[in-house]
Amino acid sequence: MISHDRNYASNGFRNSGAPHPSPPEESIRSEKFQVERKVFIVSLKENPRGRFLRITEDVGGRRDHIIIPATGLEDLRRVLDEMIQSDRETPAKLTEE
Repeated sequence: MISHDRNYASNGFRNSGAPHPSPPEESIRSEKFQVERKVFIVSLKENPRGRFLRITEDVGGRRDHIIIPATGLEDLRRVLDEMIQSDRETPAKLTEE
């Protein structure tokens, strides 16, 4: 069944519009730091689906999240190390205003 009614998803099933509840989470460790006007919260958490890292950016009350499964943490560290090295090796371009 295809309907143009907003209550139906493209697969024909009724969409209640309500968000799915998140599984319960347990915090293992959390760190908070501020860079200029942004506050970052990095939390290692666990739920029934596994462990993950949640990175939260808070700017004036507006929050955005990035979730990285724990299986990707070594890759994240490698990429961050490479970015830090590039930042150290590459001179910043100063713009005149």
